Amino acid sequence: MGIRCLSIFVVRMPMVLLLLMASIEVASAATSASASQYNESMTMPLAKKSAVKIRIIIADTTITATLENTQAARDFVTLLPLDLTLADYNGTEKIADLPAKLSHKDAPEGYPPKVGDIAYFAPWGNLAFFYHDFGYSRGLIRLGQIDGSVDALMGDSDIKVRIEQAQNGDDSE
Repeated sequence: MGIRCLSIFVVRMPMVLLLLMASIEVASAATSASASQYNESMTMPLAKKSAVKIRIIIADTTITATLENTQAARDFVTLLPLDLTLADYNGTEKIADLPAKLSHKDAPEGYPPKVGDIAYFAPWGNLAFFYHDFGYSRGLIRLGQIDGSVDALMGDSDIKVRIEQAQNGDDSE
């Protein structure tokens, strides 16, 4: 009796394993499809929102920029308008302390900024406008991009700026 049960078990085991593997594959595909649909439904409304434009006013020059649709960028917009003095940092960027911390929820650990990037350096709580490319920086969160030239930001002297949200249709540079 014991040998007969063992032989039935051995003969049917491959079939049981095959059915088990097929069930796992079907369940995995269903879960993946559900996750994909969930992610699409979560990102579609964000993509449809219009980009937030800001103006950076330096004396008689106005620079426009487009902010990303991230929590940190939305937090930044709530601080506007801002009057800041930008100090040169490392011959690469202009920086200023912000009056409040921005969220870094769901932000990458860092990134390599490019010319024209507007970023938030979470460890220090400051705003940065890059006028030269720089290497990967841990703690740096991209907020957006200057839409045109960064020439008004270049140089080692401090710059007084006013940053405000642009009105609809205001794309002057």
